[in-house]
Amino acid sequence: MKISEILAENIISVDLEVADKNDAINKIIDLANNSGKIVDLEKVRSAVLEREKLVSTGVGKGFAIPHGKTDAITDITAAFAVLKNPIDFESIDLEPVRFIFLLVGKENLLNAHIKLLSRISRLMNKDDFRRRLAEAKTSKEALDIFKEEEQNFLDI
Repeated sequence: MKISEILAENIISVDLEVADKNDAINKIIDLANNSGKIVDLEKVRSAVLEREKLVSTGVGKGFAIPHGKTDAITDITAAFAVLKNPIDFESIDLEPVRFIFLLVGKENLLNAHIKLLSRISRLMNKDDFRRRLAEAKTSKEALDIFKEEEQNFLDI
């Protein structure tokens, strides 16, 4: 499964305003609700926030990937945001986070969930990819950048 297959313009924000880490997670979950795949928003919120309590999902290079698993969705659900202003996310490299990719998987689709997490991490590790996303002016432009990058690197 490709990242571009679970993203859509209505679940991408290129200028999300947030106050802090908790606000960022809650707002990106609200954004994911536009997917139409969330059956119980509060269960999704609980799954993601509980996972975040275990260890920060700020994985470095200005990127965080909050995620969780729940059966409160009809299919794998995602959302992506470029923050208007970077925030402290308790990242492993202590750098402020500017990019957040939310991934919510179903309990019975663990393999797909792990593969998507890996694919997202590999893409977001690319400096040029992050630079292009930071420059995106619209959700469509950001989605096109994901699609283009996945076409160029089919081996990931």
